[in-house]
Amino acid sequence: MEKAAANGWVIRSLEVMPDHVHVFVFAPPRDSPARIANQFKGYTSRVLRSEFAWLRSRIPTLWTRSYFVATVGNVSEAAIARYIEEQKSR
Repeated sequence: MEKAAANGWVIRSLEVMPDHVHVFVFAPPRDSPARIANQFKGYTSRVLRSEFAWLRSRIPTLWTRSYFVATVGNVSEAAIARYIEEQKSR
């Protein structure tokens, strides 16, 4: 993803669900989880609205302001990647 590369982030895993998105990102500590989530949401909103003009008139906002963030620590990277991968079968 262009936004991740531009900021020096590495997307370890990504799964797009019908009503939400799971993204496992490796980022330096200087970038807060809130900034990362807002950067992804803003960027994807701009790209999708420019590609699909009908979104601008039908949907007032593409994303809600909410998001969930967890950091690797108590759970291993492998467990997080496995969880995201398992979402494909749900």
